[in-house]
Amino acid sequence: MIDSRVKFRHLHTFVEVARQKSIGRAAEALRVSQPAVTKTIRELEEALGVAVFERDGRGIRITRYGEVFLRHAGAALTALRQGIDSVSQELFDAGPPIRIGALPTVSTRIMPKAMTAFLAAGTGSRVKIVTGENAVLMEQLRLGELDLVVGRLAAPEKMTALSFEHLYSEQVVCVVRSGHPLTTLGHSVFESFGSYPVLMPSRGSIIRPTVEQFLITNGISSLPTQIETVSDAFGRAFVRSSDAIWIISAGVVAADIEDGLLATLPIDTSETRGPVGLTIRADAVSSRPLSILMHTIREAAADIMPPR
Repeated sequence: MIDSRVKFRHLHTFVEVARQKSIGRAAEALRVSQPAVTKTIRELEEALGVAVFERDGRGIRITRYGEVFLRHAGAALTALRQGIDSVSQELFDAGPPIRIGALPTVSTRIMPKAMTAFLAAGTGSRVKIVTGENAVLMEQLRLGELDLVVGRLAAPEKMTALSFEHLYSEQVVCVVRSGHPLTTLGHSVFESFGSYPVLMPSRGSIIRPTVEQFLITNGISSLPTQIETVSDAFGRAFVRSSDAIWIISAGVVAADIEDGLLATLPIDTSETRGPVGLTIRADAVSSRPLSILMHTIREAAADIMPPR
């Protein structure tokens, strides 16, 4: 009876509300009214016999029953998408699509070499690569919108039903334009940090707490001028045209440093080192093309950034 009462629209609406953490935003994304979303969630809760969301101040949050159901709902929607994609494969003679989430540092250094090797394998599969913040990519993975995330290890509470494979460790660096005054400074760089604009990882990014702890450890509790950004394109352009300091993962700017366009400040940032690797859903069964791509990513990571 439960199977017959739970429809696709219930799963789709439930997953969208879980993603948006808001009835209103989910309604906008689904292009339906808020009452329609509320009614669909109530129907789902009646069919399940439990509440999947509860009030949290002015907003809502998912319940523990909702968390359990979310894993299965995401998997069900993923299976349906794969079924549709399989039909498309037969119609258009194309391989099943592989959806990859990659941090900017990974997209810059690892994915180009991995994709070259993957294309050489001749699977015929289509690949979609999405770049964004680690937390956003992990949420998309949990909801079945991505098949794999190549990024930093998330916090333990965010790794429920996910599996992580370590590839290498990467640290944060402080970079400036070539010829910046701080590159030839005689005394401690930290003493002059507040004299320049500082580009910081945005709040909510996975490396933000690490960066804040690093600055506090070195006597910097606040900065007069902060610009928060996760855009490597903006960061690169702004730093090269100003005296700003950019605090960013080393892989994002490695090529710029090698080319002499940017320079690393003489600061020991080894304590900011963190694991980067492959994250998949624990219950996922990898297709042959996805397995091949994961293998080429491992090889590319080993060649470019060997573990330390």
